[in-house]
Amino acid sequence: MSDMQILTPDWPAPARVRACSTTRVGGVSAGPYASLNLGDHVGDDPARVARNRERLAAYLDLPGRPAWLRQVHGCDILRPGVEVSDKAADGSIAATPGEVCVVMTADCLPVLLCDERGTEVAAVHAGWRGLVNGVIESAVAAMAAEPEQLLVWLGPAIGPDAFEVGAEVRDQFLAADPTAAAAFRSSGTRWLADIFELARLRLKRLGIGRVYGGGDCTYAQSERFFSYRREGVTGRMASLIWISPQ
Repeated sequence: MSDMQILTPDWPAPARVRACSTTRVGGVSAGPYASLNLGDHVGDDPARVARNRERLAAYLDLPGRPAWLRQVHGCDILRPGVEVSDKAADGSIAATPGEVCVVMTADCLPVLLCDERGTEVAAVHAGWRGLVNGVIESAVAAMAAEPEQLLVWLGPAIGPDAFEVGAEVRDQFLAADPTAAAAFRSSGTRWLADIFELARLRLKRLGIGRVYGGGDCTYAQSERFFSYRREGVTGRMASLIWISPQ
């Protein structure tokens, strides 16, 4: 497992908060899912996905089973203290040490949050639909800490030079917040969207100023990341966060 490549957030989170994002490197899947595919819903061999998840848990020495979700581009946020497998949700929150929050992505934006005391963590799956409909706001509202007490890390997602959308997508963001215009650039009859900036704007409106990460483009780095928009049939990375029980 020494070949596994993991991204660790560069943020001033409390030491008891552990967080990371996977890359596509270090697993046993083959073909378009090569190699560390962690998604069990994309057509990969279920046994290989299970093995990849086992390898990841061992590599990270996870204190518990990750709360894998059935993500639907919605705004529901769950707590992993109860069984959440196959429940439709796009984020989870944990305040108990050893409970592991996780979201899967392959262009959408993974958002990891913790409070400054290290007593609560959350993982959010934020595609453009989730962002415009308020998935980040739902997660922050469900956390006990006040927004100004939160730290946020933005993981790998499709970058602003690759994320082309139609005018209807831009219109939805501008209807909610006119300042979102700064996150779009004209591209002929369509628009290039900066999903990192769209998330930062949402976080700023909530009063969250400590936001880190947001630079790795999944679309541009084919050897490092899965990208649904680039490949169509592909695997999924995972972003995980938990409170260490030690």
